[in-house]
Formats: sequence, C-alpha cells, structure tokens
Amino acid sequence: MVVTLIVVCEVGFWVLLAAGLATRYLLKMPRTGAALLLCEPLLEVVLLVVTAMDLRSGAEPSWRHGLAALYIGYTVGHGHRTVKWLDGHAAHRFGGAPRPQGPPRYGRARARHEGRLWLGTLLGAAVATLLLWLSVLYVGDPSRTGPLHDWMGAAWRAAGIHGLIALSYVVWPRKAPEQESAPGERTPVPTEHH
Repeated sequence: MVVTLIVVCEVGFWVLLAAGLATRYLLKMPRTGAALLLCEPLLEVVLLVVTAMDLRSGAEPSWRHGLAALYIGYTVGHGHRTVKWLDGHAAHRFGGAPRPQGPPRYGRARARHEGRLWLGTLLGAAVATLLLWLSVLYVGDPSRTGPLHDWMGAAWRAAGIHGLIALSYVVWPRKAPEQESAPGERTPVPTEHH
C-alpha cells in the first residue's frame, strides 16, 4: 500500500504541477494556478499520515517505509527547485517571459550552483532521517526497526556521494573554452613554409 501511495504521490505531483501551470499561463488565472501549486506539499502530508497509520496498524517496518521517508525528504529538499524551474519555462513558453537561464557551466559559478544543489540533498537527508527516527520511536521495538536504520544510512550515503560530486567542481573547476578570435574577426589560416 505504501509503495502504491508513493507512485500515486509522484503522479499527483506532476498532475498538480501541470494543472497549476496550465491554469496560471494558459487560462490566465495566476492566483488559481498558484493555489494549485501550493497544494503540492499536501501530497507529502498524505503519504506521511498513511505511512504512520501503516506502522500503527502493526505493519512490519520495511524498505517501503524507508523509501517513503526518502521520497518526502527529496521533495522537501528539491521539490521547490523543480517547480521553480518548470514555472520559469512555462512563463517563457506561454506567458511571454524571457527564456530562463540555465545553470552556470564553468568556474566558481558552477561550483556554487552544485553546492546549492548539494544543500538541497543535505536537507532531504536530514528530513528523511528525522522521519525515520520518529518512526523508530513510534514503533518502539528495536528488534523491528533495523530496516529504518538502514535507510538512514542510505540517505547519508547519497548525500555524501552528492557532496563529493559537488566538491569536484571546486577542486577541478571546469574552464570556459577560450575564444580563438574576437567576434567578427576571421581566424587567420596558417600558411605552409617551404
């Protein structure tokens, strides 16, 4: 039941997102569209309540409950960024706004961007850990909560891997390609000497 609800929440996320953006830009009802977008967190609340009820009814704590906690954590850490990115593209496509800029590609700006993404992953891992820890307390039987502890470790391993990737942009920053010639100038063609 929990896995099915995770799938339903994911589908619901995209349906609400599409409905909110369509209402905002195609139907020209920005307040109604914003209200639909603000309903997104309700999906996570429903998932949280159902997961707690599942544990309360005596379900054995398992990977399903851990996955639910990670899903909620990911949504808290990165959901707003996804909505903002898609809103910017919808505003450009349907609302006449300028095309949104992509992430920086080079140097310190790219490293800062990757660092901000990593902070979202850290937030997600912290939220997932908090939910899993509360679940452990809720179950109250250490002999049954091993899978929940395992998912705490999984959340922090994912954050650690993402942190290493973000750090690589600081240690080995990608450099912008050098311009071979100024705009409008022709690059000289090398001549052979005999």
